[in-house]
Amino acid sequence: MFDSRHIRTFHEVVRARSYSKAAQALGYTQPAITQQMKALERAVGTPLCTRVGRRLRLTEAGETLARHTENILGSMSVAREQMAAIARLHTGRVRVCAFPSANATLVPEAMALLAVEHPGIRVELLEDEPPDSLRRVVQGESDLTLAFTYPGMREEVPEDLVEVPLLEDELTVLLPGGHPLAERHEVELADLAEERWIAGCLRCRTNFLHECAQLGFTPDIVFTTDDNLAVQSLVAQGLGVAMMPGLALSFLRHDKVSGRPLSPASRRQVSAYVLREHLRIPATARLLKALASVAWRRRADLAG
Repeated sequence: MFDSRHIRTFHEVVRARSYSKAAQALGYTQPAITQQMKALERAVGTPLCTRVGRRLRLTEAGETLARHTENILGSMSVAREQMAAIARLHTGRVRVCAFPSANATLVPEAMALLAVEHPGIRVELLEDEPPDSLRRVVQGESDLTLAFTYPGMREEVPEDLVEVPLLEDELTVLLPGGHPLAERHEVELADLAEERWIAGCLRCRTNFLHECAQLGFTPDIVFTTDDNLAVQSLVAQGLGVAMMPGLALSFLRHDKVSGRPLSPASRRQVSAYVLREHLRIPATARLLKALASVAWRRRADLAG
């Protein structure tokens, strides 16, 4: 392992062909240059230069190292500039893992905010459902993840992760056009006990079955799919009704489907999760701030 100071000193010695001139150029004393050169020779395990009269001549090892020092110092300079750019938030990369409806709503909106002030920050998108998405952060496959939890079904979050709550996503009942309950402003889940149902992802389906069990009935689930558009299409064809998160409805609409809020309201918590030490990484912190801004705006729109 070479000390970068020794490489820089060696480069100047080669350029000046003199310890004393190298010392003047670098602002060191000549004994300091001598000590650094000896340290570098100990690191490489062989002499790098010899004296022929009053002249300094490079050994074969010295010639070899001299051919690389320009590239080494150039790479170090580029690395310093790139690290400084990351620290100034001019550049950087953030790998985001989110569930489908968040990847279609919250994440693009946050990326748009980020692109205005920091176009050099690149965001890479991954898609996964919790709890697998949480494991991706812990295992280093992503830098930040968006996940959701339902009341009464909260699982243990790995100790290494920090949870940043973003918003509560209200669940909605989807009814086919012409359904008698579509005339109501709100719908009670118990009123749909005799309906045929289209169920969504495993976690959503588990919560749905839990809520139905609390009301004393077991729903007749005739179709299950993770595809939010497929759910709406099945409902539109009158093949059943469905319970869908508001985020999914905000970007998928079908003219033969009516969405009605549940009474009493049913919600899921959407949060961002990140390793504690990643909060100090500027690009990740900036994206997290953008996500919080998007979530705040959505909450304000709902309140208004």
